[in-house]
Amino acid sequence: MKRTFLVTGASKGIGLALAHRLANSGHSVIGVARNTTEAFPGRLHALDLSDRASIDELAKIIRDTGVDGVVNNVGLVRAESLGDVTVENLDEVMRINLHPALLVTQAALPGMRLRGWGRIMNISSLTVLGAVQRTSYAAAKAALVSFTRSWALELAPTGITVNAVSPGPTETELFRANNPVGGEGEARYLSGVPMGRFGKPEEIAGAIDYLLSEDAGFITGQTLHVDGGASIGRSSL
Repeated sequence: MKRTFLVTGASKGIGLALAHRLANSGHSVIGVARNTTEAFPGRLHALDLSDRASIDELAKIIRDTGVDGVVNNVGLVRAESLGDVTVENLDEVMRINLHPALLVTQAALPGMRLRGWGRIMNISSLTVLGAVQRTSYAAAKAALVSFTRSWALELAPTGITVNAVSPGPTETELFRANNPVGGEGEARYLSGVPMGRFGKPEEIAGAIDYLLSEDAGFITGQTLHVDGGASIGRSSL
């Protein structure tokens, strides 16, 4: 069956790869990002989800259009040592990673409940297991995992599933912009990935696509680590 999915943070990286995968399967895709791109295979709305007014505008789009699933992919990474973390920075990272996920999901729920079918996907991170200079980001992504488990329990009787995907080091602009990739930095990351390489956005998208599918109807409340074994192997991330 063809569905309509909403993907936030959809103009590049994992979000864009997922949009293409869904569209290639015949689904309708609504994307949201701060910047537009002609490469997007659907309707892409230029909205900054760090702004509450933009979130409210997106909620209206969701209610007017109706969506069968949401992928909460938008987020903010901030590299900072423990001594440099401020309450203001913590608040910003938590707000941008969590508020859109909550409010977008709330906007989509009435339609999903009415249809008796829905998929909610939260994109977490391997950093929830611990990472240097990621106090705020790791806390926010861990909160998304808690959202996932709590929402899954609440929605289990409704036909709506809630799951999370936790990517490891993945070859995206965002990863390269926030990590010392290349030379010793790259060697350090790869030493913690048993498969010995970075993931590809398309590989993360494949895992998300499965959890959005009809075949995943009996899976809920789970966090799938897509990380080349880093979550269970030796790690220096």
